[in-house]
Amino acid sequence: MSQPAAKHTFQAARLRDILQLRFTDLFAGLPAHTLEPISPASPWKRLLKVLGYAGLRLVGNVLRKVRNPEQLRGKVWLYVVSQNNYDSLHFLREALPDSVLVAGQSKQIGRYNGQVNRLSLRRKLLYYGQLPAVYRALRRTEGKRAGRFFDLIFNALGYYEVYRRALRHYRPRAVVLANDHNDDARALLLACQTEGVPTAYVQHASVSTNFPPLGFDLSLLEGQDALDKYRQCGPVAGRVALVGMPKADAFLARRNTAPAVRRVALACNTLDDTAALTATLDYLLPEFPALTFTFRPHPGDARDFSFLAARHPTLQFSDARCETVFEFLTGQDALLAADTSTHLEATLLNVASLYYRFGTHTGPDDYYGYVAHSLVERADSLPELGAWLRRYEACKPLDLYQRATYYNATLGTPEEGHSRERAARVLREWLADPDSAARA
Repeated sequence: MSQPAAKHTFQAARLRDILQLRFTDLFAGLPAHTLEPISPASPWKRLLKVLGYAGLRLVGNVLRKVRNPEQLRGKVWLYVVSQNNYDSLHFLREALPDSVLVAGQSKQIGRYNGQVNRLSLRRKLLYYGQLPAVYRALRRTEGKRAGRFFDLIFNALGYYEVYRRALRHYRPRAVVLANDHNDDARALLLACQTEGVPTAYVQHASVSTNFPPLGFDLSLLEGQDALDKYRQCGPVAGRVALVGMPKADAFLARRNTAPAVRRVALACNTLDDTAALTATLDYLLPEFPALTFTFRPHPGDARDFSFLAARHPTLQFSDARCETVFEFLTGQDALLAADTSTHLEATLLNVASLYYRFGTHTGPDDYYGYVAHSLVERADSLPELGAWLRRYEACKPLDLYQRATYYNATLGTPEEGHSRERAARVLREWLADPDSAARA
């Protein structure tokens, strides 16, 4: 193999590692309405998306110089890719005085957009010359999926190289991430590994066996469930510590003690079918007129659900971009949802939670294994859902939260409610001696 060919093959393999989840059967099998905003089905729409990304994001980045309010050199970077990531890592900003929150130049962090420092992506445009050769190499390994997700390949190009340059320029003491599968987060992880920058991972939500193997020097996981699943994903690198759920600490003392269900939340994500969600609400509100129902879409769900307000005037709404999940759950007695980590968060607060699939999409059943491990019950039809709700409308147990012990290592221990201190302590010890992860 010639040197240029070998180089392109290596670049394609690296990009495949960055986009690991995007080439799986799981991702390709997502419902059309879920996949459409990520990667449109129409090749013409994908092309328009690429052109829009190039014009607005890439050229826009070139025209905007990054001016950060904080010094990034030599600091501990807390790298975030979403509002949920920020909620999971911001406690370390206070616990580690030399830490700074950072994100990619144009990354949308919801209500925290103005509270994070930015890593310049102006030079990302320089690496798109790799595209033809890398695409050909990916066609050989991924087949038609390389064409189907051409826009995602285009978007991911250049992250690794730009982040390597940023690491060499700023020389952070370490990088802490709360995401292990988004393209920019994985690119930063690989860049850190190449540049010898220590990396740590703080789990921000429930994980599945479809995630990439843990590749961090230190991984702070919430409980045994996460570790068992990551062991199924592949070899576990570095040191692992089970620290509980830091973002839940402030709310565990506010567990729901209502003896019966009066307030019911229906949480949906982009996998859930609009017609099935509507049918469920059409059944529930007339069937349970004494209960208060609140509808909460995922913060990344771009669908317009305003028609539900006209259809059901008594239905309340929660905006996930303005109200954290724990803030929301403190006002609820029961949760109805399909595949979402909100089930775990609800159970921790002793909110009765039921697994119910809205529609018959091809995604995996019980994706997080909550039903299989008896965290929550399930219903497979509207009559079953109604029967479950009537039971809890009559009496809600006060010990539901104990079901979450497998998922939260501090639950029922003296450190319950102190996961932040535990996580910060482990991180400080590791930062004092990062090589300890390799010896663990």
